Amino acid sequence: MNAATLQELPAGLDWLNANPASLNALRGRPVVLAFVNAASAWCAQRLQELAYWQARNPGKLHVLVLQVPRFDSERQPQRSLKLLRRHGSAFPAVLDADWAAWQRYGIESWPTLLLVDAQGRERERIVGLATDLDRALTALAADAPPPGPEEIRLVETVPEPRLTLRFPAAVAANAERLFIADSGNHRILECTHSGRILRQFGLGTADAMDGPHDHAAFNRPQGLALEREYRYVADTGNHSLRRINLLNGTVDTLCGNGRAGDPVEGPVASTHTSLNHPVGLAVAANQVHLACAGDNRLWSYDLGRGELTLRAGTGRLEMRDGNARTMASFAQPAAVAAVQQVLYVCDALGSAIRSLQLRSDLVQTLVGHGMWDFGDADGPRANARLQHPQGIALSADAPLLWIADSGNGSLRTLRLGGGELSTVSLPRRLHGPSGLAIGGGAVWIAETDAHAVLRYDIVTGELGDVNISE
Repeated sequence: MNAATLQELPAGLDWLNANPASLNALRGRPVVLAFVNAASAWCAQRLQELAYWQARNPGKLHVLVLQVPRFDSERQPQRSLKLLRRHGSAFPAVLDADWAAWQRYGIESWPTLLLVDAQGRERERIVGLATDLDRALTALAADAPPPGPEEIRLVETVPEPRLTLRFPAAVAANAERLFIADSGNHRILECTHSGRILRQFGLGTADAMDGPHDHAAFNRPQGLALEREYRYVADTGNHSLRRINLLNGTVDTLCGNGRAGDPVEGPVASTHTSLNHPVGLAVAANQVHLACAGDNRLWSYDLGRGELTLRAGTGRLEMRDGNARTMASFAQPAAVAAVQQVLYVCDALGSAIRSLQLRSDLVQTLVGHGMWDFGDADGPRANARLQHPQGIALSADAPLLWIADSGNGSLRTLRLGGGELSTVSLPRRLHGPSGLAIGGGAVWIAETDAHAVLRYDIVTGELGDVNISE
């Protein structure tokens, strides 16, 4: 245990959503300094655990998030704040753009929590996800005095605007309907192509309940796929694969017990089987293929047999090609798209597009050069660069992969079969696009940070807002 008084925060940090405060001014109440990267699924899980504890123990301690950027785009304060809020984080946050606080406190990896007692002394340092956080926080706050009337309180400011959508994370479309994973409102919307809401699946509050559309509940759903009369949902906050029957409007759970954990291959008992932060999915050949950001793996759920199979990934956070199960590794896969016997994978932290040959179990990198190699460059695959892509979609009638290049705020295309990466000419920069879908002659874009859905006409090149309304 290190009982030394913690050094003050470096000067010049950018307070994103709260009035600036010093550690000295916060004396008298324990403080948790949470060093995170907002693009990391592991950090999102830690922040969620912190939020759950604080909700059960209001006023016991301060939580201050220090966002340390991985990508150049995260050095922009608004971008970092939006990424944190996508995960539902409402903690006061500071942008450590130049890693000054990271270096001052000797941080080595994300997520790291510094637990500081009421006298300003570092009591414990929690690295990663393994430690029992409830125990550590309860011990830290055990001797804290009740809050006094003059005590400085860290309060979040600059709220998001009140709009119909809140951080929509995914879209799906067919010839007549548009479906939206309205992640921040914990619901799935069924709309016309013009944006009129026909049905809402989920109560709109974070929970896990099956049943009729107006009684079911989701928790930050992020991935969608349509297959005949069913809509499949990656219910990220519940670590579950859910299914919506579009004929009768009911919702049920196929896999996932509500807690992040290590999946186990074999027959699935839905309430006992774990998933780890599923975010993207695709349906092909009676299987739902899942991209799980929490364990950096691809899983397949067989709809006929009700079985879960590890499809690819060793679980290590890295980029490595080769045999799908014994060699290949992913860097937080965020989306998948299927065609014939190939899965295309959007590898978010690797700023990469990967492919998985389902017959030969071979993983290859199509675009991307390493975990810390990103940028904004078109051209041949050897030279092309992406930055933190979040979504992909395949054209039905052309060997073209559309990419939501979230870090660069752009829509990109990759011509398959050795073609080049290109940037689609748009009238403006996109704000954190995450989800893509092809349907009705258009590319539908979940413009997540702007709380909006856009329609890009493939023939005319026109980009327009979809007015989502009752």
